[in-house]
Amino acid sequence: MILLNPGPVSLSERVRGALTSGDWCHREPEFAELTRKINAELAGIYPEMQDEFAAVMMTGSGTSAVEAMLVTFAPDDGGTLVVANGVYGERMARILAAHRKPHELLQLTWTSPLDMDAVLATLDRHAEITHVATVHHETTTGRLNDIDALGALCCDRNLPMLLDGVSSFGAERIDPANWNLEAVAGTANKCLHGVPGLSFVIGRQRLWDQPRRDVSSVYLNLYGYYAGQHGDGFSPFTQSVQVAFALREAIAELREAGGWQARRETYRQRAAKIHETLSSLGVDSLLHTNEYSCVLRSYLLPESLSYMALHDELKAQGFVIYAGQGELAKRVFRLAYMGDIRQADLDALCSALQTAISRAR
Repeated sequence: MILLNPGPVSLSERVRGALTSGDWCHREPEFAELTRKINAELAGIYPEMQDEFAAVMMTGSGTSAVEAMLVTFAPDDGGTLVVANGVYGERMARILAAHRKPHELLQLTWTSPLDMDAVLATLDRHAEITHVATVHHETTTGRLNDIDALGALCCDRNLPMLLDGVSSFGAERIDPANWNLEAVAGTANKCLHGVPGLSFVIGRQRLWDQPRRDVSSVYLNLYGYYAGQHGDGFSPFTQSVQVAFALREAIAELREAGGWQARRETYRQRAAKIHETLSSLGVDSLLHTNEYSCVLRSYLLPESLSYMALHDELKAQGFVIYAGQGELAKRVFRLAYMGDIRQADLDALCSALQTAISRAR
């Protein structure tokens, strides 16, 4: 089964095989050494981050990493501006509200880009805001948000940025200096091509070095993870050991293939081939092609074809696609380009799309 949903992904045999590497206790020195190695590798995926940032790894989904980042680093005094144009930006605001952290939500429509004029106006109205939080790649639509513009504003106003990089880390550019990036949350099972179950937060070293303050969570308190993993190597809670074996191999595959730039190019090539097929069938994209990330695109369903009909026919051919969310659920389908997808798989997918859409018409 070839997965075209935005994580988990189709695994390579090397990564899948790593799951059977053995049974380790998470409190033994071998796993402590592996934890330190993975954290160093994560911080080094983007060379610009290697010297000034440090990673911590935790067992949980990408959302758990986003929540841990916000719980630990979003201020209790002042406030955080959440700039949202999709489900995952709105989720950041929900997390802050759940932990009773002061924040303002700038909620844009799901098909809109980030609006810098609206951001400036909101900041001018709320002088107490000290941080900005947003999503790099908003998988609600597939939009790659313009973090360059938002980051320039953050630099100009000295506002640290907390970034949801869950579906971009490992395949899209990250520019920590020019974005005033304070921390980014990511996960194993998207662009890194690992297995669900481990996520991570990479923060500036000064965050980890500052005196600890109260955090409104026990499990999601990143200071405890950092103290353990960058001390004796042990985590405060049980880690997903076999998933860590797989992540080690997935990161090695990424490095050996040429790093995040090569992965971005691979995704772009896959996206272009599928887009050409769908365009030839008269299927339009929800956004302009230059607005999409390399990771995922959203397409308008033909009037004569429901999502479930298209999903079920493609699944019968060995492909899993993804539905739209919320108000887009009946209008779009989404295709992601991550994972171990070969040329033969792409050819078969394009053929299956042609058959399903042509038959519906």
